[in-house]
Amino acid sequence: MQQVKLFKGIESEVQALENEVNAWIRQSGIRVISVTGNIAPQSPKADPTGAALGGRGLVPSDVIVIVLYETPAA
Repeated sequence: MQQVKLFKGIESEVQALENEVNAWIRQSGIRVISVTGNIAPQSPKADPTGAALGGRGLVPSDVIVIVLYETPAA
């Protein structure tokens, strides 16, 4: 039976997200069919003065990883 597992993280912690997904795959014993992902557009940090960005940083973007997998036959 095919199922979906979603993982969510932020771009500044992408290595931790990758480690989490890989650990889950190893521990679960599932058969991975496909892995896809997406990163949200970056948003400028709020500037209380209302000034333009002008070199100010960006808020880390959300990252989502979607694993389509199949459970072992029972």
